[in-house]
Amino acid sequence: MALSEPELIQIRRKLHQIPEIGMEEFETQKELLKIIQAMPQDHLEVKTWKTAIMVHVLGTDGSKTIGYRTDIDGLPVTEATGLPYASQHPGRMHACGHDIHMTVALGILSHFAEVKPACNLTFIFQPAEENASGGKQLYESGALDAWMPDEIYAFHDNPQLPAGAIGCRQGTLFAGTCEIHAHFTGKSGHAAYPHQANDMVVAGAQFVNQIQTIVSRNVDPIQSGVVTLGHFSAGTTGNVIAGECQIDGTIRALTQVNNQLIQKRVRAIAEGVAQSFACELDLDLHQGGYLPVENNSQTTADFIAYMQQKPEVEFIETTPAMTGEDFGFLISKIPGTMFWLGVESPYSLHSEHLAPKEEAIMKGVTAMVGFLEHRQHAVFTAQYE
Repeated sequence: MALSEPELIQIRRKLHQIPEIGMEEFETQKELLKIIQAMPQDHLEVKTWKTAIMVHVLGTDGSKTIGYRTDIDGLPVTEATGLPYASQHPGRMHACGHDIHMTVALGILSHFAEVKPACNLTFIFQPAEENASGGKQLYESGALDAWMPDEIYAFHDNPQLPAGAIGCRQGTLFAGTCEIHAHFTGKSGHAAYPHQANDMVVAGAQFVNQIQTIVSRNVDPIQSGVVTLGHFSAGTTGNVIAGECQIDGTIRALTQVNNQLIQKRVRAIAEGVAQSFACELDLDLHQGGYLPVENNSQTTADFIAYMQQKPEVEFIETTPAMTGEDFGFLISKIPGTMFWLGVESPYSLHSEHLAPKEEAIMKGVTAMVGFLEHRQHAVFTAQYE
């Protein structure tokens, strides 16, 4: 039998207790493998890569493969929900809801372990979405090559949507992101003798101020971009001129063109500040696999049409979000669709208080089992037309 709602809730609570940081999901992988191996294995093949798990479901016609991806890592957050099944790993929490993601994936997989699909399915339990571009690493490793999907689907939970609601849109769902790490090195000295030093607080402040003009003066106002600098560190005490300054932040843009434009301007400003203050610059702009999540027009049109015509599904057309997701890399290589699953919480993603409503789990499973069964027939119809 496919996993029931009470079983899925218990699975989710177990996974919630063992959050792990990306590429360290050893206990999570062990728990997932235990659940997967308890399913009928008649038409399943399972393999691992580092902490990733891939499950290939053999269909009656193996000419096409549909992919389904879930992320499995947690965040370095200390949980404050007070739940009886709260994290047992100090300083770690599934504050982004990946425990919900994994549980829904297991529910869908358990159905197709019982009911052989028309075409192949590849389920990807992917590590390191939060911190190390796990999707990019897995794709480039070659571990997925033999089971490479022709199209792929994934969701992210959304505390702002009603529990179980499905949200989606054509075009970009999530922004592409890029980390900013800027280190300026000058010369420290006595506060009374500024002419004998090279003050990196002043240099850093100029960098911070100039960065604020990028979106307002370089990005098309009809489009969107964000540059946030969240960390500024310099000096040791008030009467010593700081010889070094470290500034860290993030770039967010809904298109890769704008992300690269903003990166170019950040680099130009940083180099200009370094030149004008005669200091050294070490600048790292790191995007990795966090490309914009740009939904494929054909798969997304079919996904939206299916969800809209199902009376049991509460479908909501959503607007783009500046959150990042490394599914952007996978979807740049494989056509597909990402969507939201509502989990209705007063707290945001990454909050130490986030407690998703568990009734969303079975609704998500039911909606995606139905869609994947529908999609298999759509794929074969298009193939033979």
